[in-house]
Amino acid sequence: MTEYLIACDLGTGGMKATLYDRALSPVAETFAAYPTYYPAPEWHEQSIGDWWNALVFCTHDLIRMSGAEPQSIRGIALSGASLVAVPIGKDGLPLCERVPIWSDKRAVREAEAFFLKTSSNTWYRATGNGFPAACYPLFKLLWMKQHLPDIYERTAFTLGSKDYLNFRMTGIAATDHSYASGTGAYHLTERRMMPELMREAGVREELFLPLVPPHTPVGALTKEAAEQMGLARGTFVFCGGVDNACMALGTVGTQKNRAYVSLGTSSWIPVNAEKPVLDERTRPYTFAHIEKNLYTSAYSVFSGGSSLEWVKNTLLGDGASYEALTALALSSPAGARGVMFHPGLAGGTMQDGSIHTVGGFFGLHLGTTKADLARAAFEGIAFHLKDRLDLLCAQCQIDAPLVFCGGGSRNDAWLQMFADIFGRGIVRTDVGRTAATLGAAQCAARGLGWYDSYQTMPVCHKIEYESAPDPRNAARYAELFALFQKMMALSSDYGEALHAIAQKGAL
Repeated sequence: MTEYLIACDLGTGGMKATLYDRALSPVAETFAAYPTYYPAPEWHEQSIGDWWNALVFCTHDLIRMSGAEPQSIRGIALSGASLVAVPIGKDGLPLCERVPIWSDKRAVREAEAFFLKTSSNTWYRATGNGFPAACYPLFKLLWMKQHLPDIYERTAFTLGSKDYLNFRMTGIAATDHSYASGTGAYHLTERRMMPELMREAGVREELFLPLVPPHTPVGALTKEAAEQMGLARGTFVFCGGVDNACMALGTVGTQKNRAYVSLGTSSWIPVNAEKPVLDERTRPYTFAHIEKNLYTSAYSVFSGGSSLEWVKNTLLGDGASYEALTALALSSPAGARGVMFHPGLAGGTMQDGSIHTVGGFFGLHLGTTKADLARAAFEGIAFHLKDRLDLLCAQCQIDAPLVFCGGGSRNDAWLQMFADIFGRGIVRTDVGRTAATLGAAQCAARGLGWYDSYQTMPVCHKIEYESAPDPRNAARYAELFALFQKMMALSSDYGEALHAIAQKGAL
């Protein structure tokens, strides 16, 4: 009987799931969307019930599409969105139905208070946590302790996004080094949690779990989970890893100095390196790689695909296709006739100068068309990532080619804009948007003993698309990039001023 495994990527916009055979070739793929809730400014929440329902849908759908027998599926592993801490009570039940996700920044004041007594740079140098500090679970737990003390006191331990689903599948709580490296309390180079930092913050040490390698079997599917998921009881569940690390493994493997661009709900540019890429001023963020003693360091744009979706729905209406938005954009020339777009609709990163950075269009005039706005949106995300690429190249070596993945990478016209704006050749492989599931699948394949290391696994990539810069467009974009950087600074200053007004209750 042919053997398979299931790998899932619990992302911001939904769950991608893939059924793989022993050669790590995809047999079937599916997707289940779920919403994000925004109950207050800086609050970004998702329902853990939605995550479970997505997982159940995906496993059933993969079996339906492939015709695989449940008994032929030997294991399952997940890639999970980072910076989540699901509170679990002493009875093993979750204490909240909706939890803050990675981009939630409600804990700004708690983080600021902590850094009045602890050096922010010292913390960053140890953890590599370059997102706004409020995003990290250490400070989210401080917020919970302050504002939801009853839930905090009843919490026995916390679980990351994929770890919660593993717990629900097996009844066993575990996490790995890659996910723990995004808690705000993990020492990157010493590969350990930092109880001394937790004590200093006033967060109980037991809220964070002991660590295991990503290919470790957490346990087996319980009878109840197997029945709900349509799988065989006893199917192995492997720990898996954080989405950043799984995507790095799935896209560029364990090769050092290789970088990729992920075009998803958020967008980022990471590079594999033997040492964490750290800079106290621009603060790239770093996660432990799936491979031991390797790191994936990156700069990001919080709302890449989500900003593009907002533009699409606003210009063309809900339900409109990205193909329609692309066709509209291509009817405007390179440079969008002077219109620029800042994709800061979900706020800023440390590289923006302010976490309160705002998004918007600049350079509007009475002759501006919808086509100009559409083109500016595609270009604005590419310009923003060009800024991030330049920061990364200043810190480390990046070998060619630059690989694109994620849902947005399927848009050939957009990839040409990236080549022109980046001024360098780019490629897309057939892994595409399944890079994170491939990384999770590699964790399961190693755990099952199908391969003894990540280096011995088959090369699963075939180049689908290659693009080189168009010299005329590249020259035009090079001039416009300086203007875009000025707009970034203005957006940051405006966002800071607007936030100050909002804090006074004037908005």
